[in-house]
Amino acid sequence: MYDANGQAAPLMTDKELKQFSEFIYSELGIKITQTKKTMLQARLQRRLRTLSMRSYGQYLEYLQTLKGLEVELPQMVDAVTTNTTSFFREPKHFEFLSQVILPQWQKKHPGQTFAVWNAGCSSGEEPYTTAMTLMDYHERVNPLRFTIVATDISTDILRKAARAVYEDEKIGTIPVEFRRKYLLRSKDRSKRAVRIIPELRETVSFRRLNFMDDFQFREKMDLIFCRNVMIYFDKKTQHELVMKFCNHLEPGGHLFIGHSESLAGTDLPLKQLAPATYMRI
Repeated sequence: MYDANGQAAPLMTDKELKQFSEFIYSELGIKITQTKKTMLQARLQRRLRTLSMRSYGQYLEYLQTLKGLEVELPQMVDAVTTNTTSFFREPKHFEFLSQVILPQWQKKHPGQTFAVWNAGCSSGEEPYTTAMTLMDYHERVNPLRFTIVATDISTDILRKAARAVYEDEKIGTIPVEFRRKYLLRSKDRSKRAVRIIPELRETVSFRRLNFMDDFQFREKMDLIFCRNVMIYFDKKTQHELVMKFCNHLEPGGHLFIGHSESLAGTDLPLKQLAPATYMRI
């Protein structure tokens, strides 16, 4: 096997696969099986080239250092997972938020601040979609105070999300009226990019978080998004993660998961209200 430069690429031994699988599971909760060896090897080869390392064993040793855990672990996460995201992905959730959750919540909590957590926020499309939905409700339906916390393990992806700049091909799923209200066109038309308006950017706070760590939130949330993240976890890790979410949800608060994900058969303090939509009980 050769890398992009025509050099012989290192091969991952079964022993190294086992060591990586154990490390990735302990640090990230992600299961890597023998069937994913070729995928893992190919994706990590890029990291070895970037770091000028000659073996997977050397790379794993680096990952287990303090610097490796802080700097390289997020890079490895990006390499072994697929960040597919878009504005207004799975739009039924945002319809349910504006048409059901918010009117009911405001009746029970007049004058209070609606708190949202977008967990696994990637490059920011989901939290900014959430912000657009809440701001539109505030402007059209009833004044609403709200805060949004958005977390991801990757510092690089969080920096990109905080910049809030998106190429034209990314914004096609945003309703036209929202584009007019909430996006700024670059003065340099050749850039073919937009930026989220400052008023909306200011409503979102980005933080780095590994789901395997303790959640350091003092506040409880009224709504948590964790969509298309749990597909990487085994049932045990999924259950532990959702239980942590439940501990940070207000009673009557809601949890949105991905439509390809399921909590069927789990013993959790949640009631399903609609596909991929749950309420804390």
